[in-house]
Amino acid sequence: MPGRRARVSRLVYIIRCIHGCLEVPVLAGINFFPTVSPAEKPAVQFFDECLELSVLADRLGYHSVKIVEHYFYPYGGYSPDPVTFLAAVATRTERVRLVTGANVPAFNHPIKLAGQLAMLDNICHGRLDVGFARAFLPGEFEAFEISMDSSRARHQEGIAAILRLWQEEEVVWDGTFHRFGPVTMLPRVYQQPTPPVFIAATSTPESFVWAGSQGFNLMFIPFTSTNEKVAELLALYRGARLAAGYAPGSERIQMGIHCFVDDDGDRARREAAEYYSDYVEKMVHTWEAYMTARPEQYAGYADMIAGMRKKSLATLEENAQVYVGTPGQVREQVAATFEVFGAVEPSMQINFAAMPFADARRTMELFAAEVMPAFPEPSAA
Repeated sequence: MPGRRARVSRLVYIIRCIHGCLEVPVLAGINFFPTVSPAEKPAVQFFDECLELSVLADRLGYHSVKIVEHYFYPYGGYSPDPVTFLAAVATRTERVRLVTGANVPAFNHPIKLAGQLAMLDNICHGRLDVGFARAFLPGEFEAFEISMDSSRARHQEGIAAILRLWQEEEVVWDGTFHRFGPVTMLPRVYQQPTPPVFIAATSTPESFVWAGSQGFNLMFIPFTSTNEKVAELLALYRGARLAAGYAPGSERIQMGIHCFVDDDGDRARREAAEYYSDYVEKMVHTWEAYMTARPEQYAGYADMIAGMRKKSLATLEENAQVYVGTPGQVREQVAATFEVFGAVEPSMQINFAAMPFADARRTMELFAAEVMPAFPEPSAA
């Protein structure tokens, strides 16, 4: 295996050069983004399986368990409340971090969301990472009677209000969308001054720059664009953090990515291609009625989502925008993503579409046993 070892050594060297330190641990987590309908898998079965996989993640040494907030559709709709699921995970696990990936301030009153997250932070004894997102599905905005063109302002105001509720007492808020106070949030957050905050960003440069300028951590997905474009956006984010006075390498960046590992590489590609195609079709279907609307704040989203249909799994694999194949092949793909993006935390979708539980479990076991050991181990949290 001299070739693989050379790639791994090069990876560690690159990370050291980028961050100016001796070694940056490579962390990996699992990411539940339900893309399944009741006809394909009942909700009770989906959540039973996800809870079992979360316990397995804790035992196998994964760094995090993440779940999204979406509504109504087979694309994400099984998860309208990440806090409920993660509270269940908290009672079954001991060390794995719990990530809301991500809550949507535009759809939640800041007092309600700040209180829910503070409760979860205490229940899990400070293992919570909080992700916030603008949301992007037009049907969700319609149902909540919120204009998509107000999403950025609602997003930023909601986060600012939540941070004040966590850090201050007798908070008075006089914003554009919410007014309240004076109020003091109880319980106080376990992690002081706040839990780690992540911002989900996809393709808009303004989102990456804003997240960096505020000193927030970042969530991104690589498969909606080219690696070169994504690398440019990450450079904007890191540059904005540096310009705002934050130390180089102090950020945490989570990368959402599909993962299917099997001892039989051909089977892994065949099965992953079927489930990934179903995932994409469900995403596109949620936008089909809105392809001509093109909201101002989401310029290019309709074209981006429609364009995903044109990307084959083989193309994604070639660019290391999915982790698919044998453990050896996936090791190479992991190394390749770090070469392009620097130090990021893969947050892996291992049960996308109506994938059988056994395949998701096998992916996790093989990745933990034969991929993780090839990279620097995480330091104790």
